[in-house]
Amino acid sequence: MAEPTLGVFGGSGLYELPGLEGIERVPVETPFGDPSDDLVIGRLGGTRLVFLARHGRGHRILPSEINFRANVYALKKLGVEWIVAVSAVGSLREEIAPGHVVVPDQFIDRTRHRADTFFGRGIVAHVQFADPVCPRLSRALAEAARAERGAVHVGRVYVCMEGPQFSTRAESHLYRTWGGDVIGMTNLQEAKLAREAEICLATLALVTDYDCWNTAHGDVQIEDVLRVLGENVDRARRTIARLAGDLPARAGCPCPNALRNAIITERATIPEAVRRELAPIIGRYL
Repeated sequence: MAEPTLGVFGGSGLYELPGLEGIERVPVETPFGDPSDDLVIGRLGGTRLVFLARHGRGHRILPSEINFRANVYALKKLGVEWIVAVSAVGSLREEIAPGHVVVPDQFIDRTRHRADTFFGRGIVAHVQFADPVCPRLSRALAEAARAERGAVHVGRVYVCMEGPQFSTRAESHLYRTWGGDVIGMTNLQEAKLAREAEICLATLALVTDYDCWNTAHGDVQIEDVLRVLGENVDRARRTIARLAGDLPARAGCPCPNALRNAIITERATIPEAVRRELAPIIGRYL
């Protein structure tokens, strides 16, 4: 049986994980092209961990340019069963202040230019996505964040926008009327693809600003975002280390069997090339 492995997508400000031991940098080939960077494999708190900077080292990849399929596929290929997706976000609620942490349980999709499924090219699958994050991993992640003395909000809605521009003021007010609580540019595609890959995923959203709806706090300024983000990153690292030492069981979780009844294509008609390319994801169902 493969060793339990935690994957981490590092977002803005989180480009490495201090404390990783036995580090190895591994380039991974995927049918969808190159991941954002080499994957960093090591051990944290005795747990095997795979880290990937989603924007690449040096933060050179726009949110819309991220190869989400390659990133998730690469983690799956390396045996990852849990993913923590770290993301910088703006707050759409007064009580969610810069410096706070949010572990959302819902998403609203405002992206337009992104591939967000492994399927197509002769195979069709429809996974359940009503509850888009892993409930067990999200609870464990929130508990780990609280143990690090962070102000943590759970059960919140993450609006995923295209970017790279920040919101207009009209959009920011609109998202509040929709029930949005935080806004970011990356996590929704990761959640969709992780579900298709039968990987448990939870989001650790680091609040950096109030978006532009809250005029009392001024408009979003990138220098302010980076300052608050820097203060949050250390807590995020400690939270991940704590979680790595006590990962939740996957038994009874919906994620590991998400594809059980999702593939509706007749098996005999699936192209052989697609079978080979998607073997790490669909192999046990063929």
